[in-house]
Amino acid sequence: MLTQVLKIKRIGWMILSSLLLLFACTKESNDSQQVQLSPGLISMVTEAMTDIMVHDITNPPLAARFYAYSLISGNEVLALSDEEVQSFQGLLNEFPEIVPAKGLNGHHPALSSLLAVIETAMVLQPSGNLLEETRQALLDSCLNLGISKQRIKNSEQVANAISEQVLAYAKSDKYNRISNYPRYQPKGEEGFWYPTPPGYFAPVEPYFNTLRPLTLDSPSQFKPLPPAAYHPEEGEPFFEMLTEVYKVELSEENRAIAAFWDCNPFALEESGHLMVGLKQISPGGHWIGITGIACEKADLTFSKAMEIHAVVAIGLMDGFMACWDEKYRSDRIRPESAIRKHMDPSYRPLLQTPPFPEYLSGHSTISTTSAVILTNFFGEGFAFTDTVEEKYGLGTRDFPSFLEAAEEASISRLYGGIHFMDAIRNGQDQGREVGQWVLKSLYANPLSPSGNQALAKD
Repeated sequence: MLTQVLKIKRIGWMILSSLLLLFACTKESNDSQQVQLSPGLISMVTEAMTDIMVHDITNPPLAARFYAYSLISGNEVLALSDEEVQSFQGLLNEFPEIVPAKGLNGHHPALSSLLAVIETAMVLQPSGNLLEETRQALLDSCLNLGISKQRIKNSEQVANAISEQVLAYAKSDKYNRISNYPRYQPKGEEGFWYPTPPGYFAPVEPYFNTLRPLTLDSPSQFKPLPPAAYHPEEGEPFFEMLTEVYKVELSEENRAIAAFWDCNPFALEESGHLMVGLKQISPGGHWIGITGIACEKADLTFSKAMEIHAVVAIGLMDGFMACWDEKYRSDRIRPESAIRKHMDPSYRPLLQTPPFPEYLSGHSTISTTSAVILTNFFGEGFAFTDTVEEKYGLGTRDFPSFLEAAEEASISRLYGGIHFMDAIRNGQDQGREVGQWVLKSLYANPLSPSGNQALAKD
């Protein structure tokens, strides 16, 4: 734990040194120096957020909520001064008109945008105060690189004003009421979910579907087909799926795929008589990282990169809401529990089973949502190298498209032994519908998944 905290605190100094490579200066008409900020700084900030989520063991739906409101803040700052940046006012459910702060013309838009992301995350995340060093390193570097103290001060004022308004919007989504609800209790009946080893954790976010979605009409808007009925007898569809998980081929490649997409913040490892938590990012954190990789490869402007990050984060939150709505409706047993009861009492899946019901597969849902959104911006044939898990010792993987990456993320749940195939495939279907809906909600002319017209307007 201490090592992780120190790692997070060092991120600020990493940014401080990296800024010298990421900034470029161009002359303004009054001969003063205007520093242009690289979109790579968005990834640096989101990575700092992700490190804190790993430190806090933030659950996947809540992590998506943190990314969404923080990156919405960054987008709204830019929308106030750049006519090509679209505000989300009137597009997100109940999203208010953002009122600009005084001194708007004297701020640095990109700096204000980054600061708004940081300020919002600092309030939302339990250990958000750890972002202070990142924030201060950013300000110190901007000062060293020629941005005046007054411009920096104005940028902070703008960021704080927009962040406060987005935080008020976040508070109104009713997440703060969840703690007042009764503790969720497993049904204790045949075929329903119950806690699994080694942690036997309580179910995660059983009331996440009570929040206000960002674009969905309701969390149940894309309600999937019901899961296969629980009949663990030979010849029944459920038994066939159970056997498929139990006998899945665990080749070296399949094991690598499962590990790469594990993204389970709750994983534990036995160390003598102790259980030690393994540090892993959430599925949403993985796709936010992929978003940064794509933006850097495409050499986008800062504004376009922030917009895409925000749209992906919006898709993550709505995707998790739709998936979690179904999880606690069907409340289906996990493969690990069913296999131990009906096939092999000593069975252990390759991956540790996450602490929530099985149907649908969350990773399948949000990976497909993210892939649909990113394909809309970058095109179907956008190849990339996924380096997100490299810092966790899992190497890199190459993908010819976002949809191929999402397909691999989905099937990894079968290899890992934590999902049945109907949860995977129907999760993909739901994720596809959510992704298309998000795009339709945010853009006047919805773009097909094969198009990249949104980039063409730059």
